[in-house]
Amino acid sequence: MKLHWSPRSPFVRKVNIVLEELGLTEQVERIRSVAVFAAPPNPEILADNPLGKIPVLITDDGRKLFDSRVICEYLITQAGRDDLLPRDPDARIKHLRWQALGDGLTDILLLWRTERGRGERSDPVILAAFETKTRAGLALLEQESSDLANTEFGLGHISVVCTLGQLDFRYADCGWKSALPGLAAWYADIAERPSVAATAIVDDGAGPSGAADETPSFSYGTSS
Repeated sequence: MKLHWSPRSPFVRKVNIVLEELGLTEQVERIRSVAVFAAPPNPEILADNPLGKIPVLITDDGRKLFDSRVICEYLITQAGRDDLLPRDPDARIKHLRWQALGDGLTDILLLWRTERGRGERSDPVILAAFETKTRAGLALLEQESSDLANTEFGLGHISVVCTLGQLDFRYADCGWKSALPGLAAWYADIAERPSVAATAIVDDGAGPSGAADETPSFSYGTSS
């Protein structure tokens, strides 16, 4: 198998955690691919995904799979790992709902960073909306932190892990861990899981500079 990937992408990390859990990491050839939202699409990615986004998994039989949700479900199903994505309807919906929340929050964090990078041209209404949605999503995860801790590890947890990893990577000074102690405790515990520890986000310096990282991020207890 081949994987278009970046060590900075939270959605690639989702796939990497699943690969680690399945013991398939060494069976995947990684293609370092730069995908930038506010830039012309990378033609190498476009050749395998018309949306121009990563991750993209090219299977051994030549299928080109995207996005992370499809790739993860494909890998889990092929491996027959019902623990990561249960067949029981209620348990499955729980994980798919957490995946939707985690992936949605991650999308917001990525788009928020892009909008901040526009500097004086940033739309304050859009920035405020991203902050409101981020706070609401994290508040819900705080409410459900006990359920996260008491549910067998699976795809929903993986998505939430990648969201919080992105929050730490790009919004490190926001203070979410102090404001959301239940979620922070769960995250500290799950971060020690081998598949999570092995896939931590790394900035390898490839691609454009992270100008947006120099803009102020939101902080708990204050407005941006």
